[in-house]
Amino acid sequence: MSAEYWTRSIGEQAAAVNGGTVSAEALATSVRSEINRRESDLAAWVSLSETYLDDARPTSTGPRPLHGISVGVKDLIDVAGLPTRAGSTVTAPSPAQADAPCVSRLRELGAIVQGKTVTTEFGYFAPGPTRNPHDLTHTPGGSSSGSAAAVGAGTVAIALGTQTAGSLTRPASYCGAAGFVFAHGAADVAGITGLSESLDSLGILTRTVDDLRYVYAAFADTSSTPKRAARALLWNGSGLHDIEPSMAALLAAMPSVLADAGVVTDDLSWDDHIRTLAGDHATVMAHEAAHTLGAIYDTYAAELSAPLRTLVETGRSVSSEDSAAALYRRELSSALLEDKLGDDAIIVGPAAPGPAPLGLDATGSPILSRPWQLLGFPVVVVPGARGTGGLPIGIQLVGPPGAEMTLLDLGSRIESVLRALPVQSA
Repeated sequence: MSAEYWTRSIGEQAAAVNGGTVSAEALATSVRSEINRRESDLAAWVSLSETYLDDARPTSTGPRPLHGISVGVKDLIDVAGLPTRAGSTVTAPSPAQADAPCVSRLRELGAIVQGKTVTTEFGYFAPGPTRNPHDLTHTPGGSSSGSAAAVGAGTVAIALGTQTAGSLTRPASYCGAAGFVFAHGAADVAGITGLSESLDSLGILTRTVDDLRYVYAAFADTSSTPKRAARALLWNGSGLHDIEPSMAALLAAMPSVLADAGVVTDDLSWDDHIRTLAGDHATVMAHEAAHTLGAIYDTYAAELSAPLRTLVETGRSVSSEDSAAALYRRELSSALLEDKLGDDAIIVGPAAPGPAPLGLDATGSPILSRPWQLLGFPVVVVPGARGTGGLPIGIQLVGPPGAEMTLLDLGSRIESVLRALPVQSA
């Protein structure tokens, strides 16, 4: 029986466990079997918990919204009893002594930690061994590589990730997962190895936006009825990166998709601001990463990847004044954009330039997430569409802090339409 339930929606799985139809232990065992079956192909996991069945045994009475649901945790996030290596050989192999607050919160809700998933080195560009579940010769994206691949393959229903640039939106798009990036400061990032305190945010990946909405509502303890988006401002990427033909075709289809959902569309037309935000994001990220990783660089430079060394070296050349100026411009742009959106509009655009690139030696460009991450806005990645070669391509929905349920509501309503579209081509 459990072999069937682990494939169902998160709400259905939790209801089955809470109702006694299936045990949390049996459900977790089925998930572990699927992880083991797929791991030789995916290489999504750094370490698996040896105590997951102990964690599955009831420690409290009463139903819990994530009771028995398995979760993967990106290896930048502390899990008690497992090391946090951050995709690097220079970090300590000793286990973390306590869960990060985000992990503790999932456990409170009844979730079971299956283990730690692969991240790029310190959440930057040097990839791990993970492969895209839809084509093993293509990158899964990064830095939340293992989390996105595990969810995209269906082996776990939930995975935690993080985002500093495009670390969750891009792999979600490439792997066909639904993704949510918390507004900056909306979720506790203690116990997480970060790069940039002004940019680091927590993220969640699930199989569908319906699952994402269910998990977010439980995690944030909200039951509010979302205000439905009446307007969508369509974003074409502002020339930050070449948009591949299949993604361009999907963007061209979005006015019709959104009209069917009762949403009026217009162009965002904010390119100058967006280009400035993208450049300012890189400035802030480099400056703060140089401070965050300074001691590691000074001690272990020869053991770090070339991209990470370059990030620190570049950041050391960025003055505090230049970083502060970038953050000041961010505040001005945030106020202007919130005014432009009003209380009924969101932004709809590409989550990545196109499908996952061929090869495993890079993770693709994060450029299409940089502006929104600097602003600290919440983002939802909606899966379902397919591009070149049948590979997934995702749409990102962006709105101001406080619009989380609005984004999730619209994402849930358009996901089935995207799944029904033919493969997008030029």
